[in-house]
Amino acid sequence: MQYPLFVLSREDWSLHRKGQRDQERHQEKVKEAIKDHLAEIVSEEAIIMSDGREKIKVPIRSIQQYKFRYSYNNQEQVGQGAGDSQVGDILGQGQGQPAGPGQGQQAGDQPGEDYYEAEISIDELAEIIFEDLQLPNLKNKQKQEMTNTEVQFNNLRKKGIMGNIDKRRTILESMKRQARSLSPMAGLHIADEDLRFKTWDEIEKPTTNAVILAMMDTSGSMGSFEKYIARSFYFWMVRFLRTCYQNVDIRFLAHDTQAKEVSEEHFFTKGESGGTMCSSVYKLALQLIEESYPPDHYNIYAFHFSDGDNYSSDNQQTVQFVNELLEKCNRVGYGEINRYSRSTTLMAAMNQINHPHFVYHVMKQETDVYQALQAFFQEQWEALQ
Repeated sequence: MQYPLFVLSREDWSLHRKGQRDQERHQEKVKEAIKDHLAEIVSEEAIIMSDGREKIKVPIRSIQQYKFRYSYNNQEQVGQGAGDSQVGDILGQGQGQPAGPGQGQQAGDQPGEDYYEAEISIDELAEIIFEDLQLPNLKNKQKQEMTNTEVQFNNLRKKGIMGNIDKRRTILESMKRQARSLSPMAGLHIADEDLRFKTWDEIEKPTTNAVILAMMDTSGSMGSFEKYIARSFYFWMVRFLRTCYQNVDIRFLAHDTQAKEVSEEHFFTKGESGGTMCSSVYKLALQLIEESYPPDHYNIYAFHFSDGDNYSSDNQQTVQFVNELLEKCNRVGYGEINRYSRSTTLMAAMNQINHPHFVYHVMKQETDVYQALQAFFQEQWEALQ
């Protein structure tokens, strides 16, 4: 007698899945902890200076069981009620509650909350960071080269691995087979011929071509803090583009009083020296677009980071080139790294620009890097300005 390959069971398997549920809950807590501290994690020096393959540690508060807690006030209380309370009613509210255990200003006698560190890879972190980011204002262009790869489970086969079994279709095939049988068996039994497995296809979906002009001030006024903030932004920008899009062209432009195109390695390691004329890098960006990237064929994005310390007589020329770029680009972003909230002539000049595709963002501390990513790579940010 040939035994069926599968037998349906009505046993309660919830206890057998408890480990999986606990693991999923743990992963959700890790993800929540990362989202709560995303701005700090994005600008973490150990990540920016790493090779991208390291793991990072995230502190997570341990779980406590639900329980009743006594009032902090030294008052006599009883536990019975009037009998007419409903679910959700507030039974009492303490006043002047002290800080939590281990959190006061002075020495105390209570233990603090337990924290432990969970490890997560930079790729997993990047997935969380990039959830809400996209190239804004993408348009269909005449030349199509950029594609996104999507996996779609759109077919069924009779052979495959058990991890891809389609339970619903397998049960349906078993029911149909037994309905056709002259001697149906008691209950539902699954045989080899009933098995159905999901298969997938990798579908290349063409989108529109895009080029990113990454521009950075490398003059003598760009100190170690300013340089680190700018490179932190571009580190995540490059990773975002290469993770979420294919065939996106990224051109790296550095400038002091003169602008030039540099390699990616040089862009992230070049020291600072010289004066500052920001118009030079916008002029070079216009030349690159004229020579290699016709706006009819490409979606063009230009992002520039500086400390705002520009040669004063150069500001109007800079604004003129920015306006010319806006006629060719889907978005132009200016990020000013201004640690001490000082007034800069370049920002005053940039404030004259009134265009829906122009976005600026001022960064005063390391945690502002994540906000800059959201400002430059979100579709709806323009409406919030």
